[in-house]
This record gives sequence, structure tokens and C-alpha cells, in this order.
Amino acid sequence: MSLRGMLGATKGWFTTHTPDALFDRQLVWISLGLMLIGLVMVTSASFPVSSRLTDQPFHFMFRHAVFLILSLMVSTAVLQIPLQRWLQYSSVLLGISFVLLIVVLVAGKSVNGASRWIPLGLFNLQPAEVAKLSLFIFMSGYLVRKQDEVRSTFFGGFFKPIVVFGALAILLLGQPDLGTVIVMLVTLFGMLFVAGAKLTQFIALMVAGIVAVIALIAAEPYRVRRVTSFLDPWEDPFGSGYQLTQSLMAFGRGEWFGQGLGNSIQKLEYLPEAHTDFVFAVLAEELGFVGVVLVLMLIFSLVLKAIFIGKKAFEHEHNFGGYLAFGIGIWFAFQTLVNVGAAAGMVPTKGLTLPLISYGGSSLIIMAIAVSILLRIDHECRLDGGSLQDDIDKEEIKNDEKE
Repeated sequence: MSLRGMLGATKGWFTTHTPDALFDRQLVWISLGLMLIGLVMVTSASFPVSSRLTDQPFHFMFRHAVFLILSLMVSTAVLQIPLQRWLQYSSVLLGISFVLLIVVLVAGKSVNGASRWIPLGLFNLQPAEVAKLSLFIFMSGYLVRKQDEVRSTFFGGFFKPIVVFGALAILLLGQPDLGTVIVMLVTLFGMLFVAGAKLTQFIALMVAGIVAVIALIAAEPYRVRRVTSFLDPWEDPFGSGYQLTQSLMAFGRGEWFGQGLGNSIQKLEYLPEAHTDFVFAVLAEELGFVGVVLVLMLIFSLVLKAIFIGKKAFEHEHNFGGYLAFGIGIWFAFQTLVNVGAAAGMVPTKGLTLPLISYGGSSLIIMAIAVSILLRIDHECRLDGGSLQDDIDKEEIKNDEKE
């Protein structure tokens, strides 16, 4: 092929209208953009702690790059799996999640008092991330099979998924990991609401969930300290409120356009977990208000894409894909709100990653798989739409020939 032909083909790939392609390229570019921003910000935020711990300033950057490549490879493989397979093996995936959560309690790696990781050599697997995606896949299949029961009865269709969630929650709280439990609970509520659960049942369950969360917070002194430090972090700025006050300083220094990439002061080991849970604070300090808005626009563009893909799936009667797309969209949106809210002092800290940006192999790989599933849902809808259009065109040609 000549150079002109190659340039023409490349230009066509970039300029072809999305509905004419076999996948949503805008979703691909949004996801890759977030991953690239994550690599840059993890590199910047981890520089000081990496130098201290390993004498190699780019240690965490190289590890994150490996996770990024691995997540892209896994995503490419997942993209080939039909939705029917996810539906068929949804119960198996949930069972694997239960086994992994039990294993991490028995032989897991403990960090900062929490046993949440299973050492696998290259990286530490966090079963909680696997459990999130597995639960949403299982719930999507359940809502397809029991949609009428969910809409009509409480102890039949509506109560059963809550029992499954409760079993997962018990194992997660044993780690402990209240943040993941809350994310799963909110996403589960959202999926049940989309499925058409009765409003009275939905409100009753939501109230029960809020009461349960408050009770869990009150039961552990360290969770109470988190809430009190969130309400007034400056009361104890060198104790329970230290992390939040340092994060707020980072936001304050960022102003409109930031201090410039790499020029954060708070990342110089003043702000704990700067490259993981609080990477957004470093981003705010270095890129400012404008950078924060652009990153949030990218994340919520991805969320809107998920919702529109779910809507399209329901229109094509791909109910499993529709429920799963909505579940992934709610999951990404709420986890982003919690992570950003914790960094900005709007909600108590929960130790949740920023989707596709924060350092962490398990989180990055699982969320990349979720994006691949969204692409697969959209792809199957496009194939279905294309086949329907082909049938219409053939019918019109037959009619023309008859005339």
C-alpha cells in the first residue's frame, strides 16, 4: 500500500462517524486518555516515596506502566467474549469471588492494618475489586431471569439479591473494607431501581442500608475518628485530621492553573498515599481548577457513555447488557464521587481508587475489563442494528424488483 493510501486509511479511521464503526471509538479514546493521565500523575505523585523506599525514583511508574500494559492485554482478550458467556457463567464468577474473599481473610497480605491483598508475585490481587464486577454481572443476569418477581414481590425477587450482597459484605467487612461495601450497595440499589423495583420497597431498603452503614461506623473507633476528622480536620491537624488537611492544602495551592506538572509540594511525603487514594489532590495542586474540571469531564463522559450504551441495549432487547452497562456506569460515577469527595473534604475518607487513574494493579485491570464489557455490549447492539438494517434493505430491494 502506498504512503498516500495509508494516510487516507488512517484519516478515515479517525473521521468515520461512530455509528458506522463496529465499536464506540469515543469510549476507547476517553478510557485511554484517563489511563495516560493516570500514568503521568502516578509518576509525578510517587517520585518522592519511590526514591525513599527503593532508591529508584521511577519504581512505581514502571510498575504502573506494567499494570497498564497488562490491563490492555486482558481487555483485548475480554473484548472477544460474547455477552452470553458472561450471563452463562455469572454464578461461577460470583462463586470464585467468594473463594478469593475467604482466601484473603485466611492468608492475605496485611497493609496498614487491613488484610485485603493476595500476593501473586508480580502484583497483589485485591479480591474486593473482583467481587464488585462479579456481583454486578450476577445481578444483571438475575434481573433478566427474575424481572417480574423483582417488580412484584419483596421476599421473592427483591430480597434474594440482598442476601447475596449481605454474604459478600460480611466477608468484606472482615478485611475490613467498608468503602467497597458502600459502593456495591449503592450500585445494587441503582440496578434494582432501573429494573423497576417498587418505590416503597426501594425506599425501605435504602433506609435500612443507611442505618446499617451508620451502625458499622459507630461500631469501630477508627471509623468514628474518620467521621469526626472529616467534620473538622483542623481540630487535630497533626493527628486524625492530618491527611485531610494536607489534601486541602494541595487543593488550595492549585488555584486556577496549578503549580505546574511535577511541582507539587504536598507529594513530598507531607500527604500520605499521594499516588493511590489521594492522587486527585496532587492533580489539583499541579494542574489547578482547570485540570480538575477537564479530568472530571472525561470521567463523567465515560459514565454517560455507559448509560447511553445501556439505553441502547434495552432498545435492542439486550436486557442483560443494559443492566450491566447501567451498573458499570453507576459504579464508576459513585466511586469517583467518593474518591474526589474524600480528597476535597466533602465525604469521609474511604480508601477507594480513582477509576483508571490511581495506582493499583487490581483496580486498573478490573476497571479496564469493565470498559471492555461496555465496548462489547455496544458492539453487539451495533451488529444487531446492522443486521436489522440489512433485512430492511433486502426487503426494499425485493419490493422494487416486484414493482
